[in-house]
Amino acid sequence: MTVAVIALAAAGCGKSSTESSTSSSKDGKYSGKGVGLAYDVGGKGDQSFNDAAYAGLQKAEAEFKIGGRDVEPTDNESDADKVQRLETLAKAGYNPVIGVGFAYAPAVKEAAGKFPKVTFGIIDDDKVQTKNVADMLFHEEQSSYLAGVAAAKATKKNHIGFIGGVDVPLIHKFEAGFKQGAQSVNPKIKIESQYLTQTPQEGGFSSPDKGENAANGQIDAGADVLYAAAGLSGQGVIKSAAEHKVWAIGVDSDQYKQAALAKYKDYILGSALKNVGGAVYDLVKSVHEGKPLSGDVRGDLKSGGVGFADSNPKYKALTDVVSAVDKAKQDIIDGKVTVKTQ
Repeated sequence: MTVAVIALAAAGCGKSSTESSTSSSKDGKYSGKGVGLAYDVGGKGDQSFNDAAYAGLQKAEAEFKIGGRDVEPTDNESDADKVQRLETLAKAGYNPVIGVGFAYAPAVKEAAGKFPKVTFGIIDDDKVQTKNVADMLFHEEQSSYLAGVAAAKATKKNHIGFIGGVDVPLIHKFEAGFKQGAQSVNPKIKIESQYLTQTPQEGGFSSPDKGENAANGQIDAGADVLYAAAGLSGQGVIKSAAEHKVWAIGVDSDQYKQAALAKYKDYILGSALKNVGGAVYDLVKSVHEGKPLSGDVRGDLKSGGVGFADSNPKYKALTDVVSAVDKAKQDIIDGKVTVKTQ
């Protein structure tokens, strides 16, 4: 079972931004300079959350023949830094302007108030609630439930692990869904659970070494399937899992297909998908067509906004795992299972 997501391009970690010339749509409705994209912690090259947003920008650029500019975050930046970044994009004529990640909420709200004719988007936050802002949200708990089912069916020790990047409500949703899914298979399964940091500024989403150390500890404790919702830090979890020859489950993007993780891919059981790229593309499309989205725009299993990637042939060969995940997906879509967010 798969969900259609926008494939990630090979994205580097450089600080430079991409930019194309000003363009308008053929029907004359769009006269902006293109898409403005401001990255979250970890930046481009995380092979996960930020890169998925970049893939959406690239698809929109190509399809609508418009420009685009993507801007990296800085270390230990303030909300004022984020405001300045968004306002710079808006002043330059980019529309929409998108903040990738919940940390942009205060900045999006402030910038949107100053540029009422520009559409802003924010991923993973629903608190802005401004006329010219689209709050792009996902039912991460649903895809995480599928990850939990897969982990519980694949483990040989009835012992699995969850690693969250930062101890915040968004990541609690991943943990809650994962645990509920695993316990639906085996109520007595042992689940290790750990958060890397208390705040994003401490590097929970951007430190592969922290992820690797946490994974080493969980594997030493006996876990043989690990699921990380930790952005760039998740690369360290996958590295550790591969070195110990246990399963890892990716997040946000189909991490089995990521070039930076190619040498570990045989140990990536699957990935809990979050179609961030699709959300970015849909927002750009709406602005380009003169009908900008606003308010809550939420993706779930039924809409294809979240899902579970099955690219690894080794996963497909585990027929009992595949059938259990497929059944769980359908049960959620049919309303037979409601996934908790805490």
